[in-house]
Amino acid sequence: LNMKTIFFLCLINLCFILNSNAQNAGDSLFSPNHVYEINLNFSQPSYWDSLVNNYTLDQYMSATFTIDGISLSSVGVKFKGNSSYNNQSVKKSFKIDFNQYVTGQDVDGLKKINLNNVFKDPSFLRERLVSDFYQEHGLFAPRCVFAKVFLNGTYWGLYNLVEEVDTKQFLNAHFGYHDGNMFKGDPTGDLRFISSTISTYYPKYELHTNEAVNDWSDLYDLINKINNSGANFHDSLETILNTQNFIAQWAVLNMFENLDSYIGSGHNYFIYHDSNTRKFEWVAWDVNESFGSFRLGMTAAQLNSLSLFYIPSPGVSRPLIFNMNSDNFYHQMLADKACEWLQYDFSNLALDRKIDSLADIIRPFVYADNNKFYSNQMFETNLTSDVTIAGPNGGSSFGLKSFIDQRRTFLLTELSAFGCSLSAINNVTDNSTNIFPNPSTGFLTIKISAINTPHQISIKNSLTEVVLQKENVFNETTLDLSNFSNGIYFLSLDGAKPNKIILNR
Repeated sequence: LNMKTIFFLCLINLCFILNSNAQNAGDSLFSPNHVYEINLNFSQPSYWDSLVNNYTLDQYMSATFTIDGISLSSVGVKFKGNSSYNNQSVKKSFKIDFNQYVTGQDVDGLKKINLNNVFKDPSFLRERLVSDFYQEHGLFAPRCVFAKVFLNGTYWGLYNLVEEVDTKQFLNAHFGYHDGNMFKGDPTGDLRFISSTISTYYPKYELHTNEAVNDWSDLYDLINKINNSGANFHDSLETILNTQNFIAQWAVLNMFENLDSYIGSGHNYFIYHDSNTRKFEWVAWDVNESFGSFRLGMTAAQLNSLSLFYIPSPGVSRPLIFNMNSDNFYHQMLADKACEWLQYDFSNLALDRKIDSLADIIRPFVYADNNKFYSNQMFETNLTSDVTIAGPNGGSSFGLKSFIDQRRTFLLTELSAFGCSLSAINNVTDNSTNIFPNPSTGFLTIKISAINTPHQISIKNSLTEVVLQKENVFNETTLDLSNFSNGIYFLSLDGAKPNKIILNR
């Protein structure tokens, strides 16, 4: 089946037209509040043994892929992952390539997707929460939703359905074109200078676009500027890296304590060389071990007091953050970005309701998952509190809500030396619109200066659901939010960039 033609996929009594030419690829597939049903059907009698053998060879095998009743034949399937694969459970992660055997085949314009097995996460929510945080703040990262996965008709478990980022579709959606080099910082992409011979970097990184050309000179230029610019480090780095994007990515990694990343283990990221700006852009990857799940040998107490400016020792092993930390301008930028998000975005007020809502959506599928790594009670407890995990990979798994509370409290204390303190967010959205009071206790007034033009006001909750919409607003209107739950909402005027609204009754 060639998915460039239009087909219909019915989801919860709604019908989405999936057409790779009608929208950004994946916009219909990544519906945030839907749990997809995926069936992988293998005709091979010993398909499991073949999958295991192919994992070592890094090869695909053919299967029929069905999502919510729509089937594609001859789809490439293989196991993926490292620690998520090397465990005793049969619940393995998968990479799906729709284009592996049938040229032009796709789902909603996407050529590849990932099905992650939620390893090391009793809550099932870590990857989804952090992925959504990236999306909500305009940072480059894959989208993530939930899928119940069946193998030859047998329910295999609840998975995270995660977008592939090293594709033309992802690059076109975020950068408008896909002709630049994209590198993955694996297996050991620490950005250290090795030598002036470019081939010495081949074993440390992976080139995921323009492989036939195989020109690594831009990556070498980036590494050289990071390590060898001396007193000109700041000005030199500004010519080749989007530093604002990187600092925002750095802040997210640290706030959510995702240490299986550049700031910890030194890998799990992509960088894309934007041929328009001639700068590298940082793209997040593999955020499933956020909320302190990857510990680098640290105790819970050490993680609870992890500095925003943490660098593994010795510092030279992560030269990008080591040198940026030594630059007063970048140092303050990181503090300012974290302080901005610690006001509301990274808080229990913002995230607890989302945790509860997502848990309600997936609970029946978690309970029915007999291949999951943890018990139903651990799932429930870990939403709020730490749980103790037995076995060789055991230890303590931080509770989501308690982690947010403790992490935010520590970081606010640490950043007080940088002028960071809690304050109400700005009530002025632009030069022509005022929203007040904000935070609100139940009623919200919107005053628009352009009185001769009708406007549309839309409010979404943290799950991106439209909860209120008002047409033909000319000058001033007051909205009744008294029946809404406390938390963060997003108000948009005429479809423009949304403004954050805090409801705290």
